[in-house]
Amino acid sequence: MNTEQNRNVKTPRVVYLITATAVLGGFLFGYDTAVISGTIGALDQFFIQPQNFESTIGNWWLGFTVSAALIGCIVGAMSGGIISLKLGRRKAMMLSSVLFFISALGSAMPELGIDSIGSGNHTIWIPFILYRIVGGIGVGLASMLAPMYISEIVPANVRGRLVSWNQFAIVIGIFISFLVNYQIGQIGDASWQLSKGWRFMFGAEAIPAILYFSLLFTVPESPRWLVLKGQEKKAASVMCKILQEGDMAFQLKEIKNSFGTTSPKLLSFGCRVLFIGGALAVFQQFIGINVVLYYAPEIFKSIGVKGDQALFQSVVVGLTNMLFTIVAIKNVDRFGRKPLMLIGAIGMGGAMICLGASFFLNSNGIFALVFMLMFVASFAMSWGPVTWVLIAEIFPNSIRGRAMSIATAAMWISNFMVSQTFPVLDKHQVLIAKFNHGFAYWVYGAIALLSFAFIWKFVPETKGKTLEEMEGFWKKDRS
Repeated sequence: MNTEQNRNVKTPRVVYLITATAVLGGFLFGYDTAVISGTIGALDQFFIQPQNFESTIGNWWLGFTVSAALIGCIVGAMSGGIISLKLGRRKAMMLSSVLFFISALGSAMPELGIDSIGSGNHTIWIPFILYRIVGGIGVGLASMLAPMYISEIVPANVRGRLVSWNQFAIVIGIFISFLVNYQIGQIGDASWQLSKGWRFMFGAEAIPAILYFSLLFTVPESPRWLVLKGQEKKAASVMCKILQEGDMAFQLKEIKNSFGTTSPKLLSFGCRVLFIGGALAVFQQFIGINVVLYYAPEIFKSIGVKGDQALFQSVVVGLTNMLFTIVAIKNVDRFGRKPLMLIGAIGMGGAMICLGASFFLNSNGIFALVFMLMFVASFAMSWGPVTWVLIAEIFPNSIRGRAMSIATAAMWISNFMVSQTFPVLDKHQVLIAKFNHGFAYWVYGAIALLSFAFIWKFVPETKGKTLEEMEGFWKKDRS
């Protein structure tokens, strides 16, 4: 069956149910990475200030505490290809859910097994960081496994939309974490927040982690992984549930051919495909999105917004992120990947430059909020979900797991670099004196505009193509 015919095939309901379960990993990814935003002030007072570091060193260690989970994300992403190849996509996702659960409990109670719960002080800083790294490994695994699994199990005609569900789940997780942080922030005074509030923020993640683990027993293994492992009958059984009979036979043959005729070497299709996948991941982070998501309350506080109001404005940021991701989901299979990415790059670049200008000119706080929301909206309708769609689609079957590990690891390394350096850039006294907190945002804005040129020049359109058709594209491109 050709691609045009495949677009007109009705998608079975089970495909949507499978996708809904898989994207719970994205939800946990979003919650885990954003929950830190509401705890930064408490973590600074609880762990960093009692150490009496010099100002610059203290800011560096605060940045490290905030971004420690990203070390685990890098490890999880780099190992995800091997783990998913050995265990299968489903068991690897189960492993990530277990890591989320361990991290949620450990981050909430880092003195677990050391002292009585709730009695710890700054001396449990290292266990806290270790638990955050464990959670980061789960995030790193989930960040590559969910889009890869969805791309391998759903039909081409809805693949862009359903892979985008993962990003929607991520932003729902981010929004829920902001909302949970805000609600917990209303429970007690500053003293309660310092001693207990941040613990509840981290601990709440244990509930969706248990749900994710339980529901994964109901979904099938990826048919492409089953073919790779020589389990063609099981692959055919899975494909019968998600495709029409004729379509199943055609795609199963294509999948077998892709594994049977392609060298398993990572560079079998040249360097260009790896470069594009890695560059997409790097650009997605260097434009500064996680500065906004991780540090939103602290950014608002820096312009005079009070603590509870800063948490509420973070909820507004999360809601904007969620709503505009719906725009991408509705349009990614309609207009294609490249148009959304190009429009988003222009919007993000302009919003970041204006955000930096609002700080530089010491404008009213409402301007900073408006430009931040413009940036988040531009990201959410483009680079947020569509980057994951492209990374899941462009790599050929035989190298997808390893190639996605490299691209996802590049994303988390970039995320760590941005998250680690932002407190230094934002709080450096010389930069504050010259730019009044605006410098970092101008850097991110310039990178966003540079990403426009990258998409225009290098990235192919993948709309409506099967994964096997994309493999043929890279073979032709290399010849």
